[in-house]
Amino acid sequence: MFSLNLEELPIPTVHKYLLGAIGPRPICFASTIDKNGNRNLAPFSFFNVFSANPPIVIFSPANSGRTGEPKHTLLNVKEVPQVVINIVNYDMVYQMSLASSPYAKEIDEFVKTGFTPLESEVVKPFRVKESPVQMECEVIEIKELGKGGGAGNLVICLVKKIHIEESILDDNKFIDQEKIDLVARMGGDWYCRAHNNALFELEKPLTTCGIGIDSLPSHIKHSNILTGNHLGQLGNIEELPSKEYIEEVKEKYKDMNNKEIHAIELLNQKLSVEALALLW
Repeated sequence: MFSLNLEELPIPTVHKYLLGAIGPRPICFASTIDKNGNRNLAPFSFFNVFSANPPIVIFSPANSGRTGEPKHTLLNVKEVPQVVINIVNYDMVYQMSLASSPYAKEIDEFVKTGFTPLESEVVKPFRVKESPVQMECEVIEIKELGKGGGAGNLVICLVKKIHIEESILDDNKFIDQEKIDLVARMGGDWYCRAHNNALFELEKPLTTCGIGIDSLPSHIKHSNILTGNHLGQLGNIEELPSKEYIEEVKEKYKDMNNKEIHAIELLNQKLSVEALALLW
């Protein structure tokens, strides 16, 4: 047995071992606002449900391991103690991952990720229309677990209202676990899908900021073939391809009958920049 004393290890190493061992972890896709009404959207895998009476869910935005600074979500719930917890399914996972980019506080992740904001009914933060389950919550307590990088902050939430997409309900009006198609976090860049295809790999933008779906050309954003996942992959590109590169790629595939279909094949191979240049 390989044994470790966590007190003797650096925090990033402890973090890697804990997350590699504890999973899959459900994802809290938290929508918050600050006192000036600025929106924020961010995912957290330190999350779960802890009570039905009262209905309590808890998530923990840990301080940045690189800077030690608190997450924007934590700052927001201290100013406006409300949050919408949006449940993540496979159809929205790439866009969700894009929201975890280290954008500046004034950047609206709804705009960057292409998600649709919906007005909530009992709280101020907006819901994510694409989420199959949306929980409007009051924050009743925030408990700091430590100081500095990697320290967690328990955000204890009372669920006031829940919204459920009807297409995922069964005949008894309960959530059908085969229809909801949930995803969860594993260690490293790995995710788990509660579906036939259990595991998939998704590189997380920990130190990079994608250009965002809002930076894509209009004809690509409104394509009838590309899905939200495809757009999320393209939005994770760090910079737009140059005119010279675009022409080079178009020349390479000039004999292709359907450039969109071939671009999707490239996206499936993680050749996002080349796919975007082909679609241009």
